[in-house]
Amino acid sequence: MTDPETFPGHKALFHTFGCKLNFAETSTVARLLAEKGIRRVQQGESPDIIVVNTCSVTEMADKKCRQAIRGFAKRYPEAAIVVTGCYAQLKSSQIAEIPGVAIVAGADQKLKLAEYIDSWLADSTRAQQLLITPTRDICSFLPSCSGEDRTRYFLKVQDGCDYWCSYCTIPMARGRSRSGTIPELVEQAQKVARDGGREIVLTGVNVGDFGKGRNDTFFDLIQALDQVDGIERYRISSIEPNLLTEEIIDWVASSRRFMPHFHIPLQAGSDHVLKLMRRRYDTALFRSRVEHIRRVMPHAFIGVDLIVGARGETPDLFKASHDFVESLPISRLHVFPYSERPGTRALEIDNPVSQAEKHRRTQIMLRLSEQKLADFTSQFIGTVRPVLPEHLRPGHQMSGFTDNYLRLMLPPRPDLANRIVHARLDSVADPVEQTINATIIEQ
Repeated sequence: MTDPETFPGHKALFHTFGCKLNFAETSTVARLLAEKGIRRVQQGESPDIIVVNTCSVTEMADKKCRQAIRGFAKRYPEAAIVVTGCYAQLKSSQIAEIPGVAIVAGADQKLKLAEYIDSWLADSTRAQQLLITPTRDICSFLPSCSGEDRTRYFLKVQDGCDYWCSYCTIPMARGRSRSGTIPELVEQAQKVARDGGREIVLTGVNVGDFGKGRNDTFFDLIQALDQVDGIERYRISSIEPNLLTEEIIDWVASSRRFMPHFHIPLQAGSDHVLKLMRRRYDTALFRSRVEHIRRVMPHAFIGVDLIVGARGETPDLFKASHDFVESLPISRLHVFPYSERPGTRALEIDNPVSQAEKHRRTQIMLRLSEQKLADFTSQFIGTVRPVLPEHLRPGHQMSGFTDNYLRLMLPPRPDLANRIVHARLDSVADPVEQTINATIIEQ
């Protein structure tokens, strides 16, 4: 075990790329290092250790990670750079070649970083450490929870993926699907409540796959979490449409603590492209899920992920995808141009789409998203909804999210932070992001 006095006076800088899952894991790493004497670097200080938690979901993500690591090495030449996460798992040798990198730790090694840093500091040679478990051997679940703003926490409930979609490297980076147990996750939620957190977002690579290989399910998990006193709100970060059952939707509609907010990856609005992507549903199933949500929760926010320009997406298939999405009663799109990833089966598909065409299609879908969001938001102007104001940050306007995930700009009332209050939605503050000027309704 690492001695608590191993790191007195050492300071760490943490930088996270990618998904909310990564942010939850980074927060846990920071907490574990703090227990060993390493504190977060303060403004104006130089770090001794830099922890970079990486992403590799696209080629651009890889590039941003490399640039950041090189930038840190140039800015802080005396610091030890520790690189972990998906990019580290997939491209460890590439990262090891960057000057200043002391430790490269794979996706399943994040919560052992205190031990590895201890070992590296104790080694007079300061030899570089490469700590990569073959993906096929990754089987442990590392519980993580973040709460940087002390209002909203991100709780990791599941990791890895068994789906092997043709365009995706996540199974190669994070391994097979696995999850925490219901008792340990309930305990995590109880700790959040004791720490003063009021909202928890459930995160994972494929949260609906929770409990795979066991007798419990994601539905069992959310019912158990709903019983935790002190937590006012839960949100489901993202869930595959084939795993978002009508049973779950109906239960969320009747739940006091689970918010009317869904994030559902579609990826393509064409059945042909969905088959090329090796997705496990078709457009008919996706439509049925969205329409069922609208029937039981007309006010629900529905965010949808979409990939444009995938191999095999001809102009006619793109038009079909656009028309399908346009017909859906959703709230917002998250649009991603297709990025070719080494080792994926998508590279075997004919008819690649040019970068210029990907950009054109992305812009078309982003315009559609803006219209969807404006239409959804306009329904609620003049209404009153519950909002959870976030803590006021210097130089920023006070803000918070409604139950159905509309972002409100609020008068500066620090006394209302982290409390559920009601607000009247007055007018749109930002026509692109559709943030809303709001007035607190005293109760």
